[in-house]
Amino acid sequence: MDLSTIILPEHVFVGLSAPTKWRALQMLSSKAAGCFDVDEGTVLRALEAREKLGTTGIGNGVAVPHAAIAGMTRPRGLLVRFAHAVDFEAIDDVPTEWAFVLLFGEQGRSAYLNVLAAIARRLRTEGILTAMRQAKSADALYSVFMSDTMR
Repeated sequence: MDLSTIILPEHVFVGLSAPTKWRALQMLSSKAAGCFDVDEGTVLRALEAREKLGTTGIGNGVAVPHAAIAGMTRPRGLLVRFAHAVDFEAIDDVPTEWAFVLLFGEQGRSAYLNVLAAIARRLRTEGILTAMRQAKSADALYSVFMSDTMR
């Protein structure tokens, strides 16, 4: 799966601050609304509802908040690095440094699983989290994450 068709360079944000997971979801919803021309409140309600089912903090400082949004025709994503790690109640209790927000249409649940698997594979690549941590800008973070040498 080519993640560069899901997460575009202009959908990467570095240094965003949120004191709590719930405030982070608000901020992520606002970013998604601006990037994908969807209603912020709809995104927020969907992300909050998903988070109430169980944490999207998958460990190693990574969270993948995700939700189905009516009217979306294909999976879309954001990559965010927080200025300060946020407690997403991750399965390993490690605070979240990065959030990969995934939004998809009601009919796109299987595509979402493929995107999630592709992100997980990329994050298991040796050295990628260290390289992502060292990236100083959104462009650098995107380049590191999408790098052929890291695939």
